[in-house]
Amino acid sequence: MDLDFSAADQEFRDEVKTWLAENVPDEGRPHDRTEMRAFDLAWQRRQYEGGWAGIAWPADYGGRGMTLTQQLIWHEEYALAGAPDVGCNFVGLNHGGPTLVARASEEQKAYHLPKILRGESVWCQGFSEPNAGSDLAGLQTRGDVDGDELVVSGQKIWTSYADVADHQELLVRTDRDAARHKGITWIICDMDLPGVEVRPITTMARDQHFCEVFYDDVRIPLANVVGRVNDGWNVAMSTLGFERGTAFMSRQVALAQQMERLIDMARERTGSDGRPMIANDEIAGRLADLRAQVAALRAMTIAVVSRNARVEVPGPEGSMIKLYFADVTQSLARLAMDMLGDDELEFVPSGGDDSWSGNYLRSFAASIGGGTSEIQRNIIGERVLGLPR
Repeated sequence: MDLDFSAADQEFRDEVKTWLAENVPDEGRPHDRTEMRAFDLAWQRRQYEGGWAGIAWPADYGGRGMTLTQQLIWHEEYALAGAPDVGCNFVGLNHGGPTLVARASEEQKAYHLPKILRGESVWCQGFSEPNAGSDLAGLQTRGDVDGDELVVSGQKIWTSYADVADHQELLVRTDRDAARHKGITWIICDMDLPGVEVRPITTMARDQHFCEVFYDDVRIPLANVVGRVNDGWNVAMSTLGFERGTAFMSRQVALAQQMERLIDMARERTGSDGRPMIANDEIAGRLADLRAQVAALRAMTIAVVSRNARVEVPGPEGSMIKLYFADVTQSLARLAMDMLGDDELEFVPSGGDDSWSGNYLRSFAASIGGGTSEIQRNIIGERVLGLPR
């Protein structure tokens, strides 16, 4: 395992830091959905024009083709610079686009990939269903071949940014008699097609980026199928080589920044005994434990990235990071609420993404989104520890 940064890496870090300092927007990300989409696309366009779009994408498809170490540096500096969240560009840049790179036809690549990198189209993911979330192979949204079209009926849920998306990576069951992982097709769905209905879901944090999507005999050209009909599971699993653990680094840097803010609050805020909260042994102990856990999380990530640089396909170790990240995120959020006490009611999550109560409410999703903590424990037990199913 090599955790050292070379002189060339340091030079690259300086280049990244300089560009971000000169280009990160001063204004905050809007909450209005239409304005938010415009903001996210404009920021993506600025990165594209600066030569920083698609850092993990191959250069042949317009990306930077950065090494894993360079990707790690980019994400660290990106978070430290306070750059905007990738927002509604997440699926296009980190999942839909990479899937197209790996499995799409040349015509599909030529049309969609430049639009994603230039900040001209938003993608969403149509995978999860009300009865098929972590158990994705249980999806039931139907796709029936009719001539040169696929007629889709069913429902998807937890579809982030579906209300502002142009395209969707959609998984449908095209063979109901096949085994669970068979008979599934990956297809590009235009979100303005007749029969597509999007309903935003308001979360307890008052966000509305989650949506449920309904399909009522939506007719999608078979030319939009990526890979082959009934081979969608393999297509969906084909993006593992992109950003192999590095994208998590920006979230961890942001978590470390929250940690330091919480320590500052403990120094400035007084407890019931009139002393700064940092003088309370219990609070100080919890802060110290959390700070150590945040540092351990960074070390784990760097170790996994270093390991991934030497293998063709990332291993299951990423599940350990996902699980640990969720636990630390929720522990930090709970400690913040304990320190605020009754005053936590003054921090209602209507004013911005940095409110402690907003962070607390959003932290519940950390152990659900992207695979529940229970699923991660199963993966670790079976694939890392070798335990029986």
